[in-house]
Amino acid sequence: MVNKIGIDAGGSLVKLAYFEQGRLHTKTFSNQHLAEIGNWLSVLSMDTELFVTGGKASMLENVTNQKVHYIDEFQAVTTGTKYLLKDNKLNNDEFILVNIGTGTSIFHVTENAYERVLGSGIGGGTLMGLGYLISKTHDFQNLTSMAARGDARNSDLLVRDIYYPKEPPIYGDLTAANLGKAHLNKEASSDDHLASVMQLIGETILLLANQVATSKQVPTIVFVGGTVTNNPTLKNVFERFQNIMTYTPIFLEKGSHAGAIGALLEK
Repeated sequence: MVNKIGIDAGGSLVKLAYFEQGRLHTKTFSNQHLAEIGNWLSVLSMDTELFVTGGKASMLENVTNQKVHYIDEFQAVTTGTKYLLKDNKLNNDEFILVNIGTGTSIFHVTENAYERVLGSGIGGGTLMGLGYLISKTHDFQNLTSMAARGDARNSDLLVRDIYYPKEPPIYGDLTAANLGKAHLNKEASSDDHLASVMQLIGETILLLANQVATSKQVPTIVFVGGTVTNNPTLKNVFERFQNIMTYTPIFLEKGSHAGAIGALLEK
């Protein structure tokens, strides 16, 4: 029997987490499908309590008669991430947390506290918006698949492009301008342009996160949120700069549900 459910109602997705027979389970719905969420919740006992977080948390009141408790969003995602790190036998005493949803929040998390240090409007909403303008698709998985097939070097202006034919004074494959070659290279495809968008998102977020990591002298950066899930292109961006920046990236299997898990764990 499920007595308690954690729910993270975000700008695009509604994530659920619950324990059943001692095992953690997760589910995901589009927040455009409220009736589907309501139908799933209606199967549960009326005594099941909902611990809800996220910017769209209040909309759950319209689809259920079960008791709803509201949980602070930042507290929920940090609590959920600490739980997942411990569950994966990883150190959770101190780390930089990067939560990439519609936008992005960056936290410094210690053993008994957290601080939201930075935020950015660059995130999943950027991918969905620019992705639609480029490809006319609204589907997240289609966008990530297209980006994985593309080559950002056909669309981004690189340092070596600027200095060619001379040797550049810094690493030539660094991005000089995201999408800076898109209007020049007529052979670049929509897949290439989407790979560039992913590069833009990843580089911007990583640079912000690394600034926080450097200022706090904490090398571990944990990436969570729905935008990272099933998105190998973005993960690759987060991993590929370890040779020029000192940081250790961590990705968690259920990181997309960190907020819902944190809400579930609230007393």
